[in-house]
Amino acid sequence: MENTQGLLAGKIAFITGAGRGIGAAAARLFAQEGAGVMLAARTEEQLKTVAEEVRAAGGTAGYVLCDLADGNSVRAAVDHTVEVYGRLDVAFNNGATIVPPGPMDQALEADFDHVYAVNLRGPWLAMAAEVAAIRATAGKGAIVNNSSIGSLRGNPELPAYGAMKRAVNSLTESAAVTYGPEGIRVNAIAPGGTLTEMIRAWEAESPGLFERLAAATPLRRMADPMEIAQAAAWLLSDRSSYVTGAVLKVDGGAGA
Repeated sequence: MENTQGLLAGKIAFITGAGRGIGAAAARLFAQEGAGVMLAARTEEQLKTVAEEVRAAGGTAGYVLCDLADGNSVRAAVDHTVEVYGRLDVAFNNGATIVPPGPMDQALEADFDHVYAVNLRGPWLAMAAEVAAIRATAGKGAIVNNSSIGSLRGNPELPAYGAMKRAVNSLTESAAVTYGPEGIRVNAIAPGGTLTEMIRAWEAESPGLFERLAAATPLRRMADPMEIAQAAAWLLSDRSSYVTGAVLKVDGGAGA
């Protein structure tokens, strides 16, 4: 798609968790804003569908299978992006998993280990590979990690999920300090309640969740995934060139 005026015009973007929800919205938006996108997730059918939608709209998209719990898979996905496009400019580490809601003492050890592997170790692995790729190709760039408003306060319904996302905030800030001198910016977004497949699964376990979240949000509604993707696009763009180390709340005021 020829778009010299877009927010991400001319950039190459790598997106994890791109088969659905916020990641799929980001893929569509980033391409619309002029980026060539590489979509990564575990489910090929979902990736193929989103990539075809992007191309049908005139955008440039490829996809690669990627399991965030597997370091070799993560590194290979980032390497594939460079092989296809020749470089990496920006990355959105959006992919995540969720575990059954409930008190901390009722969480299963296997669930805790799984959410750690995907939601914390996965972004750490991805950031390390992305920094190396940006450094070796584009030279400068930006990374955005998808955190959660649940990382900024106690999270009794999803304690393990909140803990991993809070750790992602810390990794984000550390990376911003470490790689800022090289011209690589690292930020995070902290979405509030967003209408994704993940939160619908939570609603199934906790009936009435949507109503509770909306009531606790000054805007009195849930977010559309595209609204979250818009914030990520801005942080990845040159228009946020002096922003790094931030954890931006995109929550309709719920954390105010």
